Amino acid sequence: MQKVLVLGGGFAGVEAAIFLRKQGIEVALVSDRDYFYIYPTSIWIPTGELTKEDISVPLDKLAMKHGFELIIDPVTQIDARKKKVTLASGRMLEGFAYIVVALGQDKMAHQGMEHTLSICGKPEEATGLYERLDALVLKGHGKIAMGFGGNPKDTSAVRGGPAFEMLFNVHHYLKKKGLRTHFELTFFAPMQKPGQKMGEKALAMMDKMFKRTDIKTHTGVKIDKFVEDGILFEDGTKVASDLTMFISAGTGHHILKNSGLPLSETGYVVTNEYSEVEGFEGIYAIGDSASLMGPKWRAKQGHVAEVMAKNVAYNINAHMQGIDSKQSYMQHLNILCVMDTGDGAAFVYRDDKGGKIIPMPLFGHWMKKGWGWYCKHSKLGHIPRIPGL
Repeated sequence: MQKVLVLGGGFAGVEAAIFLRKQGIEVALVSDRDYFYIYPTSIWIPTGELTKEDISVPLDKLAMKHGFELIIDPVTQIDARKKKVTLASGRMLEGFAYIVVALGQDKMAHQGMEHTLSICGKPEEATGLYERLDALVLKGHGKIAMGFGGNPKDTSAVRGGPAFEMLFNVHHYLKKKGLRTHFELTFFAPMQKPGQKMGEKALAMMDKMFKRTDIKTHTGVKIDKFVEDGILFEDGTKVASDLTMFISAGTGHHILKNSGLPLSETGYVVTNEYSEVEGFEGIYAIGDSASLMGPKWRAKQGHVAEVMAKNVAYNINAHMQGIDSKQSYMQHLNILCVMDTGDGAAFVYRDDKGGKIIPMPLFGHWMKKGWGWYCKHSKLGHIPRIPGL
């Protein structure tokens, strides 16, 4: 029987492995860590509501439940023409009729990044944010700056939502502690209108939320470098900070550079709308590893990665059976998120027709927490999957 090799244990890779197995196809999944990490719910680690363990799912449990082979060994080289993959241990993987590249992406580097922590970086950084915030709370006062960067060569690689969520959650956390007036919170970003992808209505509401929560803003100026006590900008200004959370924009995964695969200017794998790498029979790229097609407002998000994964499972199965049928991710391309604020949330949606943001008081917060529980337990098979989720 033909077997599929899936590279990556994130949203795209895990979903691909699960749905390929639903088709009865043999799968081997390679990951550099032994757990699946639910990034959207990591926003509650810095405020102490959850821990890294709470939002991690052991990959061996997923492998046992769904019946795929699991290999915990980082990928060090890909030879796309020969369909050969080399792992850190020296092990060679070859002979697979199909390869699904879902390695994720790297982060754009800025000078002084060692002075920052990210909610979208290595999972350990979220725990680091908790420890640093806890130390400031014990101190009783401080300055906190949170923001995100841009990639002018590929605007789909920007993740701003988690930065907004972190700010509002920390505001709510400090308010509950009775310490909010002793802390200065600042949001920063190099673009003139950060969050513009969400639409003008969403931008207006974000501005109101910043004013209502007394969060300062510093936008429209490029970041020069990060220093121990803040952020320096190219116009000579500085935002002072005792704790800096920064989500750097994405760029192509370094392993892909010498893979022989066609890459975009930013280093993402170029595919068609069916996630196929044209000219490379049986090779697909999904999630953050793939160059996302579509309008300027497009954004790399977990739900888009999972749609790609499900489609790839369908497309591979059809190809194996000689069926001329393919599924595209283009009609599912949208921005969709529940932006949590700690004491509520806002439903954000954007497609070709425009954007909307709908306030969801307290129940919105619990709705997002409920999604995190659902994501974990549905993948483990403890509860049924809801169609479309």
